[in-house]
Amino acid sequence: MLARVLSQRRSLQIQRLVRNGKLTLLCLFLTVIVLRGNLGAGRFGTPEKDLDDIRDTISYFRKRHEPRRVLEEASASGERGSGASVDNGNNNYAEFDIRKILKDEDDGVEEFKRDLSKPYSLGPKISDWDEQRGEWLRNNLDFPNFLGPNKPRVLLVTGSSPKPCENPVGDHYLLKSIKNKIDYCRVHGIEIFYNMALLDAEMSGFWAKLPLIRKLLLSHPEVEFLWWMDSDAMFTDMAFEVPWERYKDHNFVMHGWDEMIYDDKNWIGLNTGSFLLRNCQWSLDILDTWAPMGPKGKIREDAGALLTRELKDRPVFEADDQSAMVYILGSQRDKWGEKVYLESKYYLHGYWGILVDKYEEMMDNYHPGFGDHRWPLVTHFVGCKPCGKFGDYPVERCLKQMDRAFNFGDNQILQMYGFTHKSLASRRVKRTRNETSNPLEDVSDHLGLLHPSYKAIKVPST
Repeated sequence: MLARVLSQRRSLQIQRLVRNGKLTLLCLFLTVIVLRGNLGAGRFGTPEKDLDDIRDTISYFRKRHEPRRVLEEASASGERGSGASVDNGNNNYAEFDIRKILKDEDDGVEEFKRDLSKPYSLGPKISDWDEQRGEWLRNNLDFPNFLGPNKPRVLLVTGSSPKPCENPVGDHYLLKSIKNKIDYCRVHGIEIFYNMALLDAEMSGFWAKLPLIRKLLLSHPEVEFLWWMDSDAMFTDMAFEVPWERYKDHNFVMHGWDEMIYDDKNWIGLNTGSFLLRNCQWSLDILDTWAPMGPKGKIREDAGALLTRELKDRPVFEADDQSAMVYILGSQRDKWGEKVYLESKYYLHGYWGILVDKYEEMMDNYHPGFGDHRWPLVTHFVGCKPCGKFGDYPVERCLKQMDRAFNFGDNQILQMYGFTHKSLASRRVKRTRNETSNPLEDVSDHLGLLHPSYKAIKVPST
């Protein structure tokens, strides 16, 4: 019909245009289908929703680089407003100088200044702490100082420097050490306090524990015993419960030997890396006697000379808390000795050098729960100084044996859940029992650590 109305050439052009139009519509239809599948709201979407999604997607490609630009602008703005340094964009933690953010700046707060003409003290003199604490306990019956018969409320205290360790691996071993302590405390119903603050700038190093201990005793009258433990000491007998009944008439428990302290006055006759201190007036008094040798500088140096002169085999170096306690007990036994218990029947402190190579022998012949040479309660890495640059022993030996000690203790925790380390030198673990559909019936807890009797609460009958 078109051929009769129009010329033949014009007719062919119109037919070609129609065919192209159909093809264009088909392509447009397919394009819409593809866009709906990738960008749209899906099967139940609407055209309006599809349009919004397409618009958002296009906007995303346009703005995908804006966050970096915004951060750069914010950094530049912060520099202009506060004088802060410009972020150089380095994402490598190993190359970042941590000193850029760890600065001990003067914030304008005036610190307490000590009168240097007077002897050092930890704080105002307190002479009636037993009375104050007794009244507090009577008025706060929900916080008893004993959790059960012969089971005192205990607070384990440890800590480390507020700054990162001086070597790359030191903080990793601090983490292992605190994990180890948390495990023991959880099993034995002991509270724990981890300190990273230097409460008194004068009492640094060995002596930093004394201001902290005094503050915690006074702030926690509900605590009967405070257990200090150095960061380089680990629990290696998770089943051993401290014989609290043995210390009912004593206020200060340290690992040591009477003859070495009172007869020989040997500076290594006791160890202050792990000790128990009762919350009472007597303890405040001995802290007041102990602390004056601690302020850094001339006082500590002069006290060190005195201790070297008076104590057997002590090298020449500034006063340390352990030597000072040996000197106090050796020279003032009548005043303090009656309330001090020097424990040697189990390892409240165990020197690592004589223990770590015997772990396999212990595992073959004994079991946890002894706390002594057969299975030591505490392994203390004296002299290793894992957080410092230099120690008294080879680094490889110290770190290797600290790993072994950690795994030795950790095996006793893992066994509750059916695992153990492949060896004392391995971080990897292996299964020791198969899972079943009756986990409460098939549980194996031969050490009694999952639900120990001393954590049970007796509910009164109604």
